Amino acid sequence: MAHTLKLSIHATPGARHTEAVGARGAALRVRLAAPPVDGKANAALLAWAARAFGVPQRQVELLHGASGRQKTLAIHLPDAAALQAAQALVACWMGA
Repeated sequence: MAHTLKLSIHATPGARHTEAVGARGAALRVRLAAPPVDGKANAALLAWAARAFGVPQRQVELLHGASGRQKTLAIHLPDAAALQAAQALVACWMGA
């Protein structure tokens, strides 16, 4: 069985630090310390997600939104417990 977290992101490139900063609608708002040129912001987002969820970067996938602020990530997790922990972390970031 696949243990994948699909995550809607509202990205804000050009920030001082890369961090999750709450919700924007149904999406997690993430500030990125990278400019929106040459894929640098997308690379920063993927690296941040891998660190935040404790998975190798190859297990984080950008499904939609490569050229916009609204993005969808797929984070492939090793088991159901990791998926549940990731969902709880996202809920905490979003203030739920």
